[in-house]
Amino acid sequence: MRRKQNVLAAPGSLAAAPSAIASALNRRRFIGTAAALSAAGALAACGKKDAEAPPPVASADAGASGKKYAGQSLNLLFNQPHALAGKLLAQEFEALTGAKITVTPVPYDQLHAQATLDVQSGANQFDVIDYFYHTLGALVADKVVVDVTDRIARDAAQIEPGDFLPSLYDTYTLRDGRRWGLPYDGDTHVLFYNTEIFGRHGLTAPKTWDDYYNAARLITEKESANGIYGAVVQGFKIPVIVGSSYANRLAGFGGSFFTPDGKPALTSPQAIAAAEELARIVPYALPTPAETAFEHALPAFLSGKAAMIDFWTDLGVTAQDPASSKIVDKWALVQLPVGGENKTPRAALNAGFGLGITAGTKKTELAWEFIKWATSKDISLQQDVLPGSGIDPNRTSVLNHPDYIKAAPILQPQLKAAIGDALAWPLQAQSPKLMDALTEQLALIVSGKKKPREALEAAQASWVQLLAA
Repeated sequence: MRRKQNVLAAPGSLAAAPSAIASALNRRRFIGTAAALSAAGALAACGKKDAEAPPPVASADAGASGKKYAGQSLNLLFNQPHALAGKLLAQEFEALTGAKITVTPVPYDQLHAQATLDVQSGANQFDVIDYFYHTLGALVADKVVVDVTDRIARDAAQIEPGDFLPSLYDTYTLRDGRRWGLPYDGDTHVLFYNTEIFGRHGLTAPKTWDDYYNAARLITEKESANGIYGAVVQGFKIPVIVGSSYANRLAGFGGSFFTPDGKPALTSPQAIAAAEELARIVPYALPTPAETAFEHALPAFLSGKAAMIDFWTDLGVTAQDPASSKIVDKWALVQLPVGGENKTPRAALNAGFGLGITAGTKKTELAWEFIKWATSKDISLQQDVLPGSGIDPNRTSVLNHPDYIKAAPILQPQLKAAIGDALAWPLQAQSPKLMDALTEQLALIVSGKKKPREALEAAQASWVQLLAA
């Protein structure tokens, strides 16, 4: 539904619609801060430790009377690659409201455990969590996050929930018939390739995984002596790395994690074909895939040392940023390849984050005001066009906005085509354990220690046992 402005709210008040707050931002100041943060850590999206952010930008006195939340504070538990984006949010929210925001970034593979421990131990250090969507079922089951269903209904005119991308909204927020947060970072993969390298070998954009393999093999055989490889394959043993690489191929072969009746499908022909495709590319990828994660993958592609990478869509903004990239105007992208009998490209929802209120906070309303603001149209757009932010569109209006199209003219149509029917990861309360079990076996495939079929049979057995328990 279309959002209606809350004309009864005082201008600048957090009771106003998020767009009213965002409109109060001095755009020049926001972009200046964003540029400084981006320069300080342009590779934040690839998991590098974030550089120190610059001092807060001068603004209206945050402690001045009239600022609704002056003197109050919030602690945010954020995903490490979102650290720079989080610092920017913190600075702007404090300037607007007077509320002091502290961002604590932790790695992907520690985010769920940290949030759970914080609440269950009674420490209650954090008020807001930047949660990985596939862990939400576990967070709900363990009573770590707050049900916000009624708040969404109450504030629907401000939030405009119908504007969130349909493939994200339920997947990121809905468990047990209730909603537990709002979408913040919409993550899918596409295939990026270096047009200069492809041109040297007379290659065209891959449409199938066979095309991808043949191109990678040719380039690696011809150019590896010069330190240039056909592909970057992220195979490091954590779910968001090797799990994403596998999910891309699973979607490409027309597979799924579960059968239509909800049983594990890791031994289906499509699932095994996807694992075999992952194993097949290893000899022609940047050495060594089993040790390759964000911090290795991104510099290789952005410096022109790798011809292809299946990666998050925000790379389409960073690759055109001269401060971060040596391949400006030397890259293009397509939807992920297809394989086997599947002829329809499909993306996977690899990673993807929402913002939720922790069950241990005593600042529920302030936390909710921050979440509404941080996921609003204007703030989402400003983060999505910032190189190195690691934030991808969460809303239809952002994906179709002229500013986003201008910032990512090559990316936008491919993302729009890919995200509509993307393959979601498991959503059950057992999902973190399921993906850990699968990751263990995928890492053995990438390292050559297990054959794909054998590894997936072991993963299938683990999933059956976990779900039965």
